[in-house]
Amino acid sequence: MQLSAEDLDGAVKRLQRAQGQLGGIIRMIQEGRDCQDIVTQIAAVSKAIDRAGFVVIASGLKECVIDGDGDTAQMERLFLSLA
Repeated sequence: MQLSAEDLDGAVKRLQRAQGQLGGIIRMIQEGRDCQDIVTQIAAVSKAIDRAGFVVIASGLKECVIDGDGDTAQMERLFLSLA
């Protein structure tokens, strides 16, 4: 199933932001920053990546419903893989 770039624009923006946060986390570790600050940033990146995944899955499910020919079972498995 091909998803439109327009539907995934929010996910791409989230992932780009997460990519920047990862660079920041690496710098924090290299600079010896406080563990709590590092873990807080890791949690934020993890949540951003999870949300991007949910956006992709939701777009896929929407396509399945609109087109009626998508594999909803496969989309359900993908959704559950993020849980």
